[in-house]
Amino acid sequence: MLDLLVIGLRLAQYGGAVILLGTPLFLLYGLRATDALAQTWPRRLLVAASAVVAVASAGGLVAQTSVMAGSLAEGLKPASLGFMITGTTLGPAFLLRAGVALVALGLVLMARPSRLQWMVLVVAGLVVSASFAWTGHGAATEGPGHYPHLIGAILHGWAAALWLGALAALLVMVARRQPGNPLSDRVMHQALHGFSGVGTVAVAVLVLSGLVNSWFMVGIDQIGGLVTTPYGWLLLAKLGLFGVMLALATSNRFHLTPILAEALEDPDDLRVAVSRLKRSLAVETLVALVLLGVVAVMGTLAPVSARDMGM
Repeated sequence: MLDLLVIGLRLAQYGGAVILLGTPLFLLYGLRATDALAQTWPRRLLVAASAVVAVASAGGLVAQTSVMAGSLAEGLKPASLGFMITGTTLGPAFLLRAGVALVALGLVLMARPSRLQWMVLVVAGLVVSASFAWTGHGAATEGPGHYPHLIGAILHGWAAALWLGALAALLVMVARRQPGNPLSDRVMHQALHGFSGVGTVAVAVLVLSGLVNSWFMVGIDQIGGLVTTPYGWLLLAKLGLFGVMLALATSNRFHLTPILAEALEDPDDLRVAVSRLKRSLAVETLVALVLLGVVAVMGTLAPVSARDMGM
């Protein structure tokens, strides 16, 4: 039960982190400043993301302590929590995530939306996303490969957040579309077009950093472990889900977005185009959630390469 709680809280932290980084970044590059500031949905989305990261990080600290202590009752004891915070790298990471998320939450609640606010939130998102690598498999490699693996893991997390945070923003924009508002439709198309180039960069970084991470987590000598270990099975599932997301994103960029552009002057065609786009974005978001769930489970397992060390 505690293991499931740890995985669920990991998933919540991942989900909040990608929005905390990817959504304000999308507002900065995907829309003109006036159009971005006119949107009302980012505040609620960013409040929810910040709150989820803060609460799930605090809960994650207790859950992980309980796993190490053997029970929830033991994990709640001040001595156990104190050891986790002062005697491990996990405890400070949980506190850092919770603290940064609380600062972000206060900023969104108390300050008016602005480009400066979004820039600060991007920095917060960068810190939160990087913290997963600092205490995960990416930081466990010893010797000359320590920093290449750590940097690869951080870049992988940042690229994923860039993509998935923008995906969440696009889905909300399309879902909140105001029928009969030409300006709203053109802003929506502009947002889709603005993400296309950045999304390509995100995919390239994901692929390259994923190859680096796989070199350390699997390795050429242990590649057979992809089909004989739980970590390997989940890695293959993750790659399959990534392929599905990539296919959907490619369809959005090269098929559905051009159709939307052509339909802007025809209400009937526009209604159909928006409906198809909304459905595609919803499916892509659902696949992304499943993928994050797979990653949350992988973080609790020994990698394939650990077989070399007798683990």
